[in-house]
Amino acid sequence: MREILVHFSDIPLRTLSDGEVLLKEGERTGHLYALASGKLEVLRGETQVAVLEEPGSLIGEMAVLLDSAHTATARALGPASVHVVEDGAAFMSAHPELAWLVSRLLARRLNAATTYLADIKRQFAGAGNHLEMVGEVLESLMHQQGLRGGRQASQRDGYRD
Repeated sequence: MREILVHFSDIPLRTLSDGEVLLKEGERTGHLYALASGKLEVLRGETQVAVLEEPGSLIGEMAVLLDSAHTATARALGPASVHVVEDGAAFMSAHPELAWLVSRLLARRLNAATTYLADIKRQFAGAGNHLEMVGEVLESLMHQQGLRGGRQASQRDGYRD
């Protein structure tokens, strides 16, 4: 993550107090943040899905890359500071080496999620009850090729048949 933080050295810092919300799930900002210090919790609804404490951790990158609303809420756990990029898409475009690091980070996340989903699917295979439906849902998610928001993937998005 420190490799990522290097790209934010000239970007202004914002200080957060304990409990302060950095971004809200469902909100569209286009902002990209890099954690400089402190801890942030990531929430989907009311469920905590991650705690970020490593300097260089990115916040808002999925919404920037997908040109969508934020998929989670990020809130400070104690005092924290983040670098704030107002136009995340332009920043990523201007820093291709950062885009490469983010791509690798997202590939690691996708690999972990796919491994986890495959394991869950294996556990529920042949259960013979409503839990077996989990496998069908996971199969659909693992092979989904369209983008959220009703827009299908296209060659412009880098998708090829």
